[in-house]
Amino acid sequence: MLSSYDHTTEYSHWDSGLWTRVLAASGVSNPLTGAAFTEAMLSGLAGGIGFMIFTFEYKNITTASAVTRFHPGPYTENLLRRSGAAVNIQQTGSASLAQSRLNAALDTGVPAVVRVVRGKLPWVAEDPLADMESVDVAVVGRDGEDYLMDDGGGRLERISPLALAQARNSRKADKHWQAHVVTGARSAMEELEGEALTTDVVRQAMADTAQELLSEQAPPGVPPGYARNFGILGMMMWAQRLTDSTSKHGWVRIFADPKRSVTGLGMLHALLTGRRFSGPGALRPLYGQFLREVAADGAAVSGVERGSLLEAAAQYESLGAHWDALTELVGAPGEPDFAAMAAQVEAIAVLENAAAQELQAAAGVI
Repeated sequence: MLSSYDHTTEYSHWDSGLWTRVLAASGVSNPLTGAAFTEAMLSGLAGGIGFMIFTFEYKNITTASAVTRFHPGPYTENLLRRSGAAVNIQQTGSASLAQSRLNAALDTGVPAVVRVVRGKLPWVAEDPLADMESVDVAVVGRDGEDYLMDDGGGRLERISPLALAQARNSRKADKHWQAHVVTGARSAMEELEGEALTTDVVRQAMADTAQELLSEQAPPGVPPGYARNFGILGMMMWAQRLTDSTSKHGWVRIFADPKRSVTGLGMLHALLTGRRFSGPGALRPLYGQFLREVAADGAAVSGVERGSLLEAAAQYESLGAHWDALTELVGAPGEPDFAAMAAQVEAIAVLENAAAQELQAAAGVI
């Protein structure tokens, strides 16, 4: 059975875009509006935006990675729980049981989301760094013995049961993970994600986003010594290290070798321009759209709150251009201009702090 899944819809970020498609195809609507969920709303419920920066020096290369979405918090888990959708999440060590569960979900007419190591898909080249983590993809139906998959490439890919099982089996933590919307009668044994989506849930999502951006503590589960790699504090630390030529963490030193510079900045540019850990304008314009959608619910917010929401929305929308300018500097050919990057990051940090303070006020937590 092939679900009514539209793989052509545009998206800013892969995970929020994927679940926008999956929930729409599964007949799930936003209970606050009665219409299909927008990507902006699902992204905001997931936590929306954040920041993380890390560099690591290895024998032959120096890597640089940045994440501009809510991270390392449970992005997809937040999205599913806060949306209110009845989503059945299953995991097993058995490939045969996983295939049976996948077939059973597809037989109900809904797509299923599974986790794969992308480089293990037959049409994708392996990338040791990127393939250290799994990615969610949608299996939208069957065609004969094969499955049809949306991996974000703009078309549905055909994959055999064996190839799919191998891709799902390649990372122990996500081995044969599956999630799908439950329709019709539900078994008492089914464990379902989802809580009733209310304005309080939306407020909590905004509060969590502001807290992670403004915090000077390491995120939950992260050693305290890495607090300076996250949030606005992380942006300020990055700006300082960009022009530091004396300490062991200074970018002038760790990227003095042109080969290391090309590799590290190339990796960073790919992450900032990609839609797996970032998106257009570092996802700030998408978050601004989320805030405007919240503000549009006249029954849910007061006039004062609406003003704060619209102000924060405008700030995040304008921040997108600043992030895009920084991304261009990172990807510029030739010798990197670390001074120009530092100036841009410093400016972004000031604007991000003001926007996060306004967001916190809009969420009603100060």
